[in-house]
Amino acid sequence: MISTDSDILATAETWAKDGRGVALATVVETWGSAPRPVGSHLVIDGEGNFLGSVSGGCVEGAVVTEAVDVIADGKSRTLEFGVADEAAWKVGLSCGGRIKVYVERILAEEAN
Repeated sequence: MISTDSDILATAETWAKDGRGVALATVVETWGSAPRPVGSHLVIDGEGNFLGSVSGGCVEGAVVTEAVDVIADGKSRTLEFGVADEAAWKVGLSCGGRIKVYVERILAEEAN
């Protein structure tokens, strides 16, 4: 079962208030057959724990890895995965579509 946006955003807020490093990944664009729609979220903490989905599971591992880096360095990233990318095949995005995911660090004061 996929968590709702409310669950994911509430978890981001709770984790940030608890002092965890937190990043939020959001699907910002899709092309073709994409596993999750624009606006889908994945919240990640600095230890790699996560809730939500940006790809139906096929690229979550790569997004989590990047999110941990975003938490560490504070620099947002836009990630792109597509059927033509070798990286996408490695992580399992073989559905024929492409997705663009924006990953940003969430600070405790932003979560209030």
